[in-house]
Amino acid sequence: MMVVLDTDVVVAGMRSPGGASAALLRAARQGLVTLLASVPLALEYEAVCREPKHCLASGLSSREIDIFLSAVIAMVEPVESHFLWRPQLRDPGDEMVLETAVNGHADVLVTFNKRDFGTVPSRFAVELLLPREALTRITP
Repeated sequence: MMVVLDTDVVVAGMRSPGGASAALLRAARQGLVTLLASVPLALEYEAVCREPKHCLASGLSSREIDIFLSAVIAMVEPVESHFLWRPQLRDPGDEMVLETAVNGHADVLVTFNKRDFGTVPSRFAVELLLPREALTRITP
């Protein structure tokens, strides 16, 4: 299954190692799913995960956050944006997530923010799921 993780899911995986988001990252490490990311999306992962509020909430040191981010980025299959589909969404910040999913031919876009994506991903044959919903697709 080809998966694009919204930034909120990566942050949740860093902040809560026992949650569904972290379990999705572990599934990617085990080769059960393929993570897709574009350069802009990967840069957003890095910027947001390094925000002081997330560093504090995760309890990780700066070095540990660097290791976490390096591991996430090492797992992704890079996606080049050949077509920009903007504007499609209410929140311009979500556009690069959708573009990554569309250009990468993702099966699933995983986010906590389903409302802002609405039904748009389905027009591109991309399923929109919460982390716990995605996890049920890959684990028995």
